[in-house]
Amino acid sequence: MISARVQISDYSNRVLGVIKAKYALKDKSEALNKFISLYGKDEVELEVKDEVIAKMLYLDKNKDKEFIDADLDSY
Repeated sequence: MISARVQISDYSNRVLGVIKAKYALKDKSEALNKFISLYGKDEVELEVKDEVIAKMLYLDKNKDKEFIDADLDSY
């Protein structure tokens, strides 16, 4: 976790206060993280883990194998 000291406007402070209350968070740091989790994806794409990419490539490569190996009489 990264710790940061920030200066925010009165409006931003009120927004964080509302988010804190709405989601029953314990502090404005959690409210800021909640806000970012809700709206951050509009600005920055989430990172995909290498394992997920490898599995997707494997599945794509072997997508037809299931049908080749299958007993076609059972369909």
